[in-house]
Amino acid sequence: MLRWWPLALILVFATALRLHQLDARVMHGDEANQAVKTGHLLETGEYRFDPQDHHGPTLYYLTLPVAWLRGETTLAALTETTLRLVPLLAGVAAVALLAALAAPWGRTAACAAALLLATAPAAVYFSRYYIQESLLLAFTLGAFVAVRQWWRTGLTRWALLAGAAIGLMQATKASAPLFLLGGALALLAQLPLAGGAPARRWRDVVLGLVMAIGVAALFYSSFFTHPAGLRDALATYLPAGGRVASGAGHEKPWHYYLGLFLPQTIGGYRWSQSLFLLLALAGATASIWAAPERRPLLRTWTLYTVVIAVLFSVVPYKTPWLVIHWLVGLSLLGGGLVGAVTDRRLRGRVLGLLLIGLTTAAQLRQTDLAVYLRPGDARNPLAYVHPSPDVRKVRPLVEQARAQGQAGPVRVISSEVWPLPWYLRGLDGVGYWAAPPDNGDGAVVVAAADQAEAVRARLRDRYRETFLGLRPGFVLVVFTREP
Repeated sequence: MLRWWPLALILVFATALRLHQLDARVMHGDEANQAVKTGHLLETGEYRFDPQDHHGPTLYYLTLPVAWLRGETTLAALTETTLRLVPLLAGVAAVALLAALAAPWGRTAACAAALLLATAPAAVYFSRYYIQESLLLAFTLGAFVAVRQWWRTGLTRWALLAGAAIGLMQATKASAPLFLLGGALALLAQLPLAGGAPARRWRDVVLGLVMAIGVAALFYSSFFTHPAGLRDALATYLPAGGRVASGAGHEKPWHYYLGLFLPQTIGGYRWSQSLFLLLALAGATASIWAAPERRPLLRTWTLYTVVIAVLFSVVPYKTPWLVIHWLVGLSLLGGGLVGAVTDRRLRGRVLGLLLIGLTTAAQLRQTDLAVYLRPGDARNPLAYVHPSPDVRKVRPLVEQARAQGQAGPVRVISSEVWPLPWYLRGLDGVGYWAAPPDNGDGAVVVAAADQAEAVRARLRDRYRETFLGLRPGFVLVVFTREP
């Protein structure tokens, strides 16, 4: 085990990258939406899966023990740090599981692959996002590791672990079958080449499937307190499929994800993942000249990467956090290349060190810019319709009005409100309207700029006005009643 101390250091480094300034970035609207649902579960113990517009329940339930350990038992007490620790831990677990997948290539390849994923800007950025994607990535990698171990050892416990991981995938997002399809193609390509593999046992396959169904059912039924959740878990595929097919407002060209790896400059913001992409492409071509024992796995992960890339590119629905699933195959191929090169004695070791060193340095530079310096900048390719830091100014205005003795409700009048419900959590008398009510007065009135004139016409008292940004292109007017 001492031979794997470099991997331990990589995991520590991956944790530090994801933990640094964890609560500094303003909450994205999707994060805030998930956070409010988690707060409801935390306070009431109740969860009902919504098949129309939300993902699976694992994120909410897995947040509970973290919140309890940190002494947070209400929505008002929840913090960004507590929430983001859950995807953070999943992101670090994904790095470890990726190393396990690359382990047959040897320690050097496994550590190189892990380092590539640990430092990839998108992997770090979305391991700090309170959404389901990092959990889905970790569960997918866990399923791949368990299936491979079951095939090699024939032990039933690995089939059960694979089933549990697949069940967790399914209970996380409806897109899980896409990764199972890609993984099945990749693993099936590898199975005939797994020398010494035991005979397939259908009993283990059935047990694994039962485990997968049981784990998914456990979460979707709210731990058997809401049986209708099982029906809704199946019903979600129709609306989810419709969103994917139509784009649902997230339409992008086929080359959108590829563009996240190519050099680009947006308003002076320079972005490039070209070294990482070139390293992975070289890893794919290495299946031609690498040592025979390395070729099968290189070809397997090349196939997986191509399948995922094609599946994600042909549908119009695209968001930047989905790119983390591309990183699996690309990191494995890059790590496989480094491992193959270092097989060639001293010259190969020097070349391998140079390749991984330059690529990691380039990754870290982009990570520093995207994750810490400009996390919500509209020019950041990973910042997707990100809220303005101005949203953090609304609560102090409300608290100031309350401190001055201003009575009445806090009215938010806008077609778009997220992440305001997160930042106004725990305050009494906060209400939300899509259109101005007849009596619009309140201690504080927050209105979308396009409704501000209609709101002014309904105000009877005198107000000061403050203009704040909700997100790029969407302005709020905050009316604060004068003392």
